[in-house]
Amino acid sequence: MIRENTITTQGFRTHFVQTDKYKTSTLVWKMKAPLSKETVTLRALLPYVLQSGTKTHPSMKTLRTYLDELYGAMLNVDLTKKGEFHIITIRLDVANEKFLKDASPLLNKAIQLLSEIILHPALENGRFVSQIVEQEKRALKQRIQSAYDDKMRYANLRLVEEMCKNEPYALPSHGQLEDVEAITPDTLFTYYKKALQEDEVDLYIIGDIEETSALEAVQQHLQLPGQLPRTAEKPHVEPKKVANVHEVVEKQDIKQGKLNIGYRTQITYDDDDYYALQVFNGIFGGFSHSKLFINVREKASLAYYAASRLESHKGLLMVMSGIEPANYEKAMQIIHEQMNAMKQGEFSDNEIEQTKAVIRNQLLETLDTPRGMVEVLYHNVVSERKRPIDEWLSGTEKVQREDIVRVANQIELDTIYFLTGMEGEK
Repeated sequence: MIRENTITTQGFRTHFVQTDKYKTSTLVWKMKAPLSKETVTLRALLPYVLQSGTKTHPSMKTLRTYLDELYGAMLNVDLTKKGEFHIITIRLDVANEKFLKDASPLLNKAIQLLSEIILHPALENGRFVSQIVEQEKRALKQRIQSAYDDKMRYANLRLVEEMCKNEPYALPSHGQLEDVEAITPDTLFTYYKKALQEDEVDLYIIGDIEETSALEAVQQHLQLPGQLPRTAEKPHVEPKKVANVHEVVEKQDIKQGKLNIGYRTQITYDDDDYYALQVFNGIFGGFSHSKLFINVREKASLAYYAASRLESHKGLLMVMSGIEPANYEKAMQIIHEQMNAMKQGEFSDNEIEQTKAVIRNQLLETLDTPRGMVEVLYHNVVSERKRPIDEWLSGTEKVQREDIVRVANQIELDTIYFLTGMEGEK
């Protein structure tokens, strides 16, 4: 279904994904390292500094002008957590030269530009430009602050913080506010060199491309320092058995309460039961036909929203709901009832089939964009388990009622986090 040809060269993997679906060529550079308190904020700042200027295009303005010259190429960066890993993504989209009258070697130029962003950033006195670093520190503080201002995101972050205390996963992917100020152009540049030496790196090239010439361009321009092969060691975290349910109530000046609940599923992307867990989540709270949506939001009118999601590489299930503070007990009761119904197998064959169809459509829809396609393929890098797309589709199809009940009965309630108003009564 997707033809992925992976070549290891220069100390990293280059994945060629050949498709004529898009009129663009997309480069996606991913750097993976273990999550750690010492590096999380440095990593959160680094890609934004890298995209703000290079040796040849030393300011954001000159770099953006050059992107415009490449027929409006798009550059963006991102940070995510997958399990106990912290991942930097740098993405560059350019028009496919086959669709242009002018046969400009755009993909080659894009690879050259990507190499410059990564290997030849704008420097002064042998370190990052202080003006760029200060500007990006201010922007990072605003990004971190914006999570506090968006109470839905804030409640998600706080649940993870409380649930995963003393585990790397508790760290937010955009870093910690208290650590931003201390970063200097020197400390960031030192960390950048270390990351280039040690991070596990994957480059995806997606589109209707000529692989041989693209590989030659990669080999010519992207030569990483450091030892080979690189593998980011997964931090060892003992599987956590829940002894007591942890309850946290936090009060702020808000009108709508946020009730977020965390469960341990004991199942990750690596496990055979992963497909059954996905179907479980779809019936329980993942989609608009799910039990949480219908029973908490529609029937009882208790929530502004009620849904669940999985963290596939960490084995967590999160329930998110927005409720009137006075409805806390009733909402908790109905959510518990839905979980018990799943454990008892109280769901119809129609719910199973409907959920499988939505999972299938969602997966195919994700593969419709280069960005989505890379995210699906990158699961296989983070995990020790390779799941081709056709296996994912057939694996979901094979899930039986007893599989769903079995995974439901492994799920343990871990943490209840309630963000309520100053007057809120629990």
